[in-house]
Amino acid sequence: MSTVIVSQDELLRYNSLIPSLKNRVAALSSEHGHPMTYRVKTYGCQLNESDSEKIEGILQSIGLIEASEEAIPDFLILNTCTIRENADIRLFGNLGAYKTHKKQNRDMFIAVCGCMMKQQENIERIKKSFPFVDACFGPSDIHLLPQILDRKLGQRKRVFSVSEEDYLVDDTDVPVLRKRKFRALVPIMYGCNNFCTYCVVPYTRGRERSRSSEKILAQLRELAAEGYKEVMLLGQNVNSYGSDKEDEISFAALLEETAKIPGFSRIRFMTSHPKDISEEVIYTMKKYKNIERHLHLPMQSGSSDVLKRMNRHYDQEQYLKTALLFREVLPEATLTTDIIVGFPGETEEDFQQTLNVVEKVRFDSAFTFQYSRRPGTKAADYPDQIPQDVVTERFGRLLDLQNRLTFESNESVVGKTEEILIEGRSATAPDVLTGRTNSNRLVNFRIPEGISYQGKRIDTSAPDFNADDYEGKLAMVRITRAKPYSVEGELESFIDE
Repeated sequence: MSTVIVSQDELLRYNSLIPSLKNRVAALSSEHGHPMTYRVKTYGCQLNESDSEKIEGILQSIGLIEASEEAIPDFLILNTCTIRENADIRLFGNLGAYKTHKKQNRDMFIAVCGCMMKQQENIERIKKSFPFVDACFGPSDIHLLPQILDRKLGQRKRVFSVSEEDYLVDDTDVPVLRKRKFRALVPIMYGCNNFCTYCVVPYTRGRERSRSSEKILAQLRELAAEGYKEVMLLGQNVNSYGSDKEDEISFAALLEETAKIPGFSRIRFMTSHPKDISEEVIYTMKKYKNIERHLHLPMQSGSSDVLKRMNRHYDQEQYLKTALLFREVLPEATLTTDIIVGFPGETEEDFQQTLNVVEKVRFDSAFTFQYSRRPGTKAADYPDQIPQDVVTERFGRLLDLQNRLTFESNESVVGKTEEILIEGRSATAPDVLTGRTNSNRLVNFRIPEGISYQGKRIDTSAPDFNADDYEGKLAMVRITRAKPYSVEGELESFIDE
């Protein structure tokens, strides 16, 4: 596959279809007697979330409004992920439920996009078994959505638009509907060149393509001016940013320039690859207080032999060197990771090395997975697959260890007062707020009596109290209790009144 840079003229050509699409949507609204609605259902990572924000931006630009949770939308788009096992079961199980709705509403538009659509077997299955699906498109084809909608609404023919090319479209030229008041997702690059033997991402998202740092920084300045407190720089491997361009700055330099922009309280980035992260990145994090005191550094295994079979391009020694340097330079920060248990050929000794590294680094939390075979990857054909009962037993031991370490990490901040960026209402209770510390700890907290905001006393028992009104605000919260995966606290004061 080749990288194709989409010009502004091409984007203008696609976007020129929006006025006529808006007229068609208006006509459908008149015909059906209600405004046409949409829903975008997102699976997977933050990059998928970012993609969905662009899809929603386009859908709203043609006059659609978001459907309520309980309503059946007129336009449905499923944005898929194929990283984990059973992704196809989740997709096709959910998709089948809409067959009846499509029979009842012939004008309903159903599309499937995202990483799963880059696998031909999934496209063929939709063509054969799900005739009510109107369109499919790939993760780098979002800018083509106006054209896809135009073709479908005009001709009623099914549209399968999954490109062979790896498109690079500047995000500033695509409508975006940001879903959070406080956080902006900003991709800085797309694709991956690493070809880990268990992963399909290079096949679904293509080769690495870095956006222009000049355009990224211009976009970030606009977001800061609009009042966003937090920005997340996104890429499959942010540390290799710029390596595909001779005259581009490094990720460490981009991170520093971002930190200099006035207005951001939190700068986050995802994801780092251990083979590419530089010491300069770590020291840049130390230098600027508005860069989040948190590093997610996927280890996958503590065994050098397993890492080699995974094609990770680092060994246990290199990983430990980076992780322990981070602990030394930023002792107040948190370090999180990803770990796969039961990779083909993993021996008990290999697994014990993983446990040893976990104990030595003392990860503050970890995303742990049992190895799952992904069609199209090298590891799927490895002969030495691990029996499921062995994988399950090892996984249990890892969870026991990591859960203890996570709880101990959370206990270490009890009694401290931390700056919290409020993310909104907690799922546990309407009068409980949730947010994160600058080290990315999840905090659920209450507002005690006597606390005021902008001169008005807050009464959480009042009928008009709405916790969501405080989304995006900064506050100081005293941590009162540690829990296995979060901490609890009590608000002391607001910072940005």
